[in-house]
Amino acid sequence: MRAFHVAADQLTELPELPEQLPPDGYLWVSSARREFELRASELQNALQRWTGGQLVDLHVTDLLNNQLPSHFDYTSWYDMLVFRRLAAGAGSRGLFLGEHSGTLGTAKLALEAIDTSPVGFALFDRVLITVHPTDCIVREFFANRLQQQTRNIESRTVLRLPPNPADLMLRMVNHMVDGYLELRRLLARQLGQLQQELFKPRSRLDNWQMLLESRNALHLLEDICEDQRSAIQEWMDALAEWPTPADAGAARERELLQVRSRDVQEHIERVLGHVRRLEAAAETAVQMHFSAQSHRTGDIMRTLTVLTAIFLPLNLITGIFGMNFDTLPLIHSAVGFWIAFGLMATVGIGLVLFFRRKRFLDTHR
Repeated sequence: MRAFHVAADQLTELPELPEQLPPDGYLWVSSARREFELRASELQNALQRWTGGQLVDLHVTDLLNNQLPSHFDYTSWYDMLVFRRLAAGAGSRGLFLGEHSGTLGTAKLALEAIDTSPVGFALFDRVLITVHPTDCIVREFFANRLQQQTRNIESRTVLRLPPNPADLMLRMVNHMVDGYLELRRLLARQLGQLQQELFKPRSRLDNWQMLLESRNALHLLEDICEDQRSAIQEWMDALAEWPTPADAGAARERELLQVRSRDVQEHIERVLGHVRRLEAAAETAVQMHFSAQSHRTGDIMRTLTVLTAIFLPLNLITGIFGMNFDTLPLIHSAVGFWIAFGLMATVGIGLVLFFRRKRFLDTHR
């Protein structure tokens, strides 16, 4: 568990949870889910001292739940947002980039390596509680980034730390949404490999279980994105119901929160649209695969039918001259065989030319 004091121009990491809130700025307390479970009572006591209220037991359970979908809830003294991230899981980068590329029967399903762990936010007026998975890099990224912004401010570079806990929360959510941009390239690469495998002329795809799991994973991504959109929409509705501040600076901060919330929602819409396009592309690839297989089967049947049509009259001729009669024409002639052979060759060549003229023997019509 790490605690940070965020003021207007500095970020200070505190060695432990303070007894009282600092006179200015706000506190950001970030914890891994397991540590949050172990130190929940300590944090509840600290919240009681800082804000006069505590987290509701049901919300504590939600923050500890690793399978909870994205959603938003609120009380009279704090808001709670659970947001599932979309990121490449550990060890999946090399998988996506082709270290295990090859046939679908030997490659591990990359979609299974997507990390969709939830991140919880408890938003008070001057306190932000975040609960992360153990290996989540969001906290480290923002801790390092805010410290870098503090150094830039000290060097008189025009940068600004998040002015309130809600702004920091939205920045973190936006970062998790934008993390899908890298994942998008990886998913597109895997889908391209799937399409290449499906469209190979001599493809013998037999791992349909993997293909079904890919479709299910894309459906899951779509559901997660829809939950994310609903959670942000509920947050925006709650934000619109906040009392209008009388101070011009506070009103400006409220307007910036609304702008940032709309930006997050727009990014989620883009992610949802891309996931749906991937899903449609996968469905289209499967349909085109079956269409190509049907076309190939039709070509094979057409060729076999033409060959049968060519050899049918030849079999008729050989059948006639193979009958056991003494009085058959040409049966006792020295040139009879050659006459029958020439007739068969003429009929066969004539039929080949006829069918080729009709383009029945072409590979592509």
